Amino acid sequence: MIEKEKTNEKTNIKKVIAIMSGKGGVGKSSVTSLVATTLNEKGYKVGIMDADITGPSIPKVFGINNKRAKGNDAGINPVITHTGIKVISLNLLIDKEDSPVVWRGPLIANTVKQFYTEVNWGDLDYLLIDLPPGTGDVSLTIMQSLPLDGIIVVSSPQDLVKLIVKKSLNMAKMMNTPVLGIIENMSYFKCPECGKKINIFGESKVEEIAEEMGVDYIASIPIDPEFVELSDEGKIELYGKIKYGLMEDFGDKILSKVEEV
Repeated sequence: MIEKEKTNEKTNIKKVIAIMSGKGGVGKSSVTSLVATTLNEKGYKVGIMDADITGPSIPKVFGINNKRAKGNDAGINPVITHTGIKVISLNLLIDKEDSPVVWRGPLIANTVKQFYTEVNWGDLDYLLIDLPPGTGDVSLTIMQSLPLDGIIVVSSPQDLVKLIVKKSLNMAKMMNTPVLGIIENMSYFKCPECGKKINIFGESKVEEIAEEMGVDYIASIPIDPEFVELSDEGKIELYGKIKYGLMEDFGDKILSKVEEV
């Protein structure tokens, strides 16, 4: 049995939750950002570890991509967003954010572990880990080496995703990692003129998959041009205030799951 990594003496993390998707392009980082801002608005102390080393996007959506994480003898200090969320990402450590990260698997896996052990996270209620897509080295390293309290799986409505989601869920079960539930992103588009829900990517499969795999369905998130615009502008933390009704419902569902662990 692999021994779990420990944080440094300046860190006290109550719960560690990973956000996972079996494939790219389903909006996993977007969901991670929404979960983080939701928990933060509810008064919890939140951190995000961007474990997608070769394709980090968390700094951009929070508007901190022009900042750098600085360290000292005690460790690395995360960058803090406008509303107080602590973030660590490789893009906050390299000189140019558009520089490619051409690293082999072992180096990437070790970096992810260092993000947990050598960052001065301070006191956190929740550390969210934004995993890279798939079931490769980083996901395996985190499930084996870090004290995960659970994972949230992100899907989208396409038929292909059903198979991919099952692979993610089966990996979690193989690694004895609790699955908090599934969130379906890009579930539908709501017409601004008539209010009709349009299933752009087809009928939702999330509840069917969740029931078949014996896990909980948490929520469905619509396609929203405002969300895309705010993400591009680095203002994701404003979304909950603009879409209060939608995010209040989403927040209640997220809280009901994360407070169980």
